[in-house]
Amino acid sequence: MTAEKLYTKNEAAALLHVAPLTLERWLREGKIVGVKAGRKWCVADSDLEKFIEKNRTR
Repeated sequence: MTAEKLYTKNEAAALLHVAPLTLERWLREGKIVGVKAGRKWCVADSDLEKFIEKNRTR
């Protein structure tokens, strides 16, 4: 079993080309799935891919 890549809030925000505060708001609102470890948010690679696919414009 391979461990899945986890991105910090800042790393995930950079990949999505949004501000970290915007990503944090999306995480709190449930628009993107993340895990809060203590006071820090993490986003799994698969959840990031799902979010991108779901919000892709056609």
